[in-house]
Amino acid sequence: MNWSFIISASPRERRALLASMLGWMLDGMDVTLYAMVMSELMRSLNLTTSQAGLLASVTLVSSALGGVLFGILADRLGRRTAMIMSILAYSLFTAACGLSRGIVDLAIFRALLGLGMGGEWATGAALVAETWRAEHRAKAMGLMQSGFAVGYALAALIAAIVLPRWGWRAVFLVGIFPALLTLWVRRGVEESPVWLARKSTEVSHATGAQTISRSFLSMLVVTTLMNAAALFGWWGLFTWIPSFLALPAEQGGRGLTLATSSTWIMVMQAGMWLGYVSFGFFSDLLGRRRIYVAYLLLAALLVPFYARARGEALFLLGPLLAFFGTGHFTGFGIIAAELFPTEVRASAMGLAYNFGRAFSAGAPWMLGTLAGRAGIDSSFWVCGVAYLVATLLALALPETRGRTLA
Repeated sequence: MNWSFIISASPRERRALLASMLGWMLDGMDVTLYAMVMSELMRSLNLTTSQAGLLASVTLVSSALGGVLFGILADRLGRRTAMIMSILAYSLFTAACGLSRGIVDLAIFRALLGLGMGGEWATGAALVAETWRAEHRAKAMGLMQSGFAVGYALAALIAAIVLPRWGWRAVFLVGIFPALLTLWVRRGVEESPVWLARKSTEVSHATGAQTISRSFLSMLVVTTLMNAAALFGWWGLFTWIPSFLALPAEQGGRGLTLATSSTWIMVMQAGMWLGYVSFGFFSDLLGRRRIYVAYLLLAALLVPFYARARGEALFLLGPLLAFFGTGHFTGFGIIAAELFPTEVRASAMGLAYNFGRAFSAGAPWMLGTLAGRAGIDSSFWVCGVAYLVATLLALALPETRGRTLA
């Protein structure tokens, strides 16, 4: 992979990429902290696996509202302003989870956290897509998406250090620190030049809505359904993998210690990071749709093998599953940004991504329910089927490589 494109990028491009990547990284960290402490929460609050899964689902449902809300704000107020607001939301309410007195408090804070989580991706992805040149756009989006893998690994590290010493409440309180990022974003990151140019022409929001309803409705439906299936597979799988590694064999788990499972999760994130980044290079070379379909299909094939794996096979298959099972999200961001026009880009991306995520909210609950009956490992087959459905829907996408955003 040739990284010279970063050196040749303008300061404005690099700052937009760094802000969006850090925002998405810390979003990933905050939302994943729940998965890292789930088994401890189940013991502390006397939750069933179904209830624990439902709490995760609450966050995903609210993220759909957040995606639409912050997408509209990004189209009206600017990408940077909406990004700052979303980061503040998920930071403050992640920390609030540590103050929960019971399941009701926790559910409310997880729902409010989801609003900010849903908004950050659409605002950051739109900012990067509109700031970077077309020939390097996919690679930049891949780097932005890779921040989530770093955030996931960071959450595992925080849990390994904080949880044994200070408990699950302290783990959530660490989630306040991403709020500090907004100070730099406000002072050091420029607004999207494409959005500023469009705003200067005073194109009405109503006209944009009419355009998308007439010309892009079919693609909006396809991308939403496709992303819903892919996210169903992802959230079902990666919400429960920490518990899958930690739970005893009689519950379908692998019985690993906290230190071992945290280490293995961080190793998985190396594969996840490479999957995100490599997608940008491959799609710039071979096209968006072809690589997107390949990643989804290979993820579907790997899920059942990982669910049956033990010992060293878990260690080897984990990064490979994370590579394909997560790397395809770079493709969704690129394709969505290149499909929709500037006046509704953030709104459409937020809607397609987060309505899909709302549908996927049933995944943690479904897997938790199945795990209570047949074991957590047996429940993973649902995720493989979801990835396969996403693969079939992706075949309906047009090729968008080389499009100029305007």
